[in-house]
Order: sequence, then C-alpha cells, then structure tokens
Amino acid sequence: MFILLLLSPGMLSAEEWTARVVNVHDADTVVVLHNGKAETIRLNSINCPEAGEPGAERARKYVSEAIAGKNVKLKTYGKDRYGRTIADIILDKDRLLNQELVRSGNCRWGRSRAMLP
Repeated sequence: MFILLLLSPGMLSAEEWTARVVNVHDADTVVVLHNGKAETIRLNSINCPEAGEPGAERARKYVSEAIAGKNVKLKTYGKDRYGRTIADIILDKDRLLNQELVRSGNCRWGRSRAMLP
C-alpha cells in the first residue's frame, strides 16, 4: 500500500482516446480537440529542440506532416506541472510518434522537463 502512495495518479493508469490535431505548437507539444474542447498534449518521455534552437523547425515540420489535421489515438498518463496532458501518440498498431521522432534524429529520449517537479 505504501508504494502506491509514492506513485503519481497519472502513473497508476493510462487512458486511450482519439482526438483531432488542431495545432502543432512544437515537436513535443500539440493541441487536440477532445470532447469539443482544445487540450494541450505534451509527448511522453522525449525532449525536442525548443523554438529558436537548432533543429526546432525541422522537428516541428516532421510532426506537422505526420499528424496535423488528422485524428490520432493517444495513450495518456495524467497531467504535467503546466496542466498539459502527457501522452504517447499512436500512429498505427506498432508505431508511436514519440519513437519516430527519436528514430528520425529530431528529438531524444529523456525525462521531459515538463514532468520534473
């Protein structure tokens, strides 16, 4: 029982749902329309270049081409300290956008700054 108290609520269960991507803010932050409301999504476990940093525009373009204006499936893990939903974006049965961004060299694996206390 004590161990469960140490885990954040978002780590205890994940939800999956589908939403339409309405904006790509940057490579690791997108906005979707979920239940009629805009919701900001922070991609889980990756770090991408921020606006103005080398590679930022290339990474944002990669994400835009992959998901902008499309319906995507998300596996969510709760909220980060900024109120954004932390999620994996599922491109198809065996591929995650998060993994594809790392594989393409646009981002790197790591604990996202958004999830740090």
